[in-house]
Amino acid sequence: MMGARRKAAIIGGGVIGGGWAARFLLSGWDVALFDPDPEAARKIDEVLGNARRSLPALSEYQLPREGRLILCDTIEAAVSDADWIQESVPERLDLKHSVFARIEAHAPETALIGSSTSGFPPSALQQRAKRPASIFVAHPFNPVYLLPLVELVGASGTTGRASAILTEIGMKPLVVRREIEAHIADRLLEAVWREALWLIRDDIATTEEIDDAIRFGFGLRWAQMGLFETYRIAGGEAGMAHFIEQFGPCLQWPWTKLMDVPELTDELVLKIANQSDQQSGAYSIRELERIRDDNLVAMMRALKGRGWGAGALLQERDARLKPYNDQDFSKPIISVARKIPIDWTDYNGHMNESRYGQVWSDAADAVMTMIGADADYIKGGRSYFTVDTHTRFANECHAGSAIEVTTHILEGAGKKLRLFHEMRDGAGGLVASCNQLLIHVSLKTRHSCQPAAEISQKLAAIVQQQAVLPKPEKL
Repeated sequence: MMGARRKAAIIGGGVIGGGWAARFLLSGWDVALFDPDPEAARKIDEVLGNARRSLPALSEYQLPREGRLILCDTIEAAVSDADWIQESVPERLDLKHSVFARIEAHAPETALIGSSTSGFPPSALQQRAKRPASIFVAHPFNPVYLLPLVELVGASGTTGRASAILTEIGMKPLVVRREIEAHIADRLLEAVWREALWLIRDDIATTEEIDDAIRFGFGLRWAQMGLFETYRIAGGEAGMAHFIEQFGPCLQWPWTKLMDVPELTDELVLKIANQSDQQSGAYSIRELERIRDDNLVAMMRALKGRGWGAGALLQERDARLKPYNDQDFSKPIISVARKIPIDWTDYNGHMNESRYGQVWSDAADAVMTMIGADADYIKGGRSYFTVDTHTRFANECHAGSAIEVTTHILEGAGKKLRLFHEMRDGAGGLVASCNQLLIHVSLKTRHSCQPAAEISQKLAAIVQQQAVLPKPEKL
């Protein structure tokens, strides 16, 4: 579970700074933001709109209560009492030095001071600093509120503290072993970017064709396995050694121009811009962001179902978010509370009926955990199977909608467990209800059997408390 509320100060509310603000806010932190842009309030509100729609959809549980956003007129006001300070100003070293000086003069001495710089090493950032060890590189990737990677470069004690906080808010810290310009990821991206510039200049490919090569090919593999694990598989049963033996000689062939880069002439810049306009100009930036976010949510949830790559990180986050089961059983049980993800919707623009079954299944799983039929019990060879459900639909449910399911245990004797679920939207309106019958089974024989005595006793006590509730009208 998340700790006590803390404060992050974001200096610079552009694309990256706004993403940092959204990530901290939706992780339960208060955020103080300073940006001299008169449009800063509007821009951060738009970024938060996208983040509120997409980040909660990555979780099966409610995120912590959103923190408080404070728009500050000065850096000094923003950094006061801050636990984490993130500098996200333009990539000018003199400007960063000026900002760090103002931060150090007014921030707590224990505050972590991260920089979103994509190229400067910590030693350059720390010049003339009073507490140089507090300043470190925390280089994220856009959109910060969805993509988990953050490259950390700095003193080991500082990056250690930063890693713990980033892990807590669902991110993946990557500590760079030693200083190097552009860190790790941007050096890899720079190599691809240089080659892409040549391919366009020489009329080998357009911007769209290059993007197609990535998004329909190796980009999907990289999303789950990265570079080396992908190539290990390419080596077949003999593994990485065989791959290198087979393809290593290619490194000596003149396939790329990585040690050379074309001059960014006005002609080349215009050529790239025109091709990009032709490729994506039909959409506004906000529309492209929405498309990107929806695709990322769907992809990352798909990886989550497999427990692989970024999906394994989401599973770990859910384990921390999972609520305790100390409910008052004299009231309907809150068995599910979450937001509807984009991949649960269909061609009608609302939640597909198959996903209602997922909700009822999750609600039943929550009840099973409450009565002691949890993962350890199931590993012992016994569980409950659903044998009958009746669903009534009262209203639609859409992507991003908050839902809450209350469950009434109607029967819990012998092998039977009968549940009645009601799913309501954020305004309390009924969306659907379900009458569900489960039977206790042996996972060895795959036939019904009596539950363990402790399960029967716990269930009987809960049913007795639930008996005071009125019988559901739609039963």
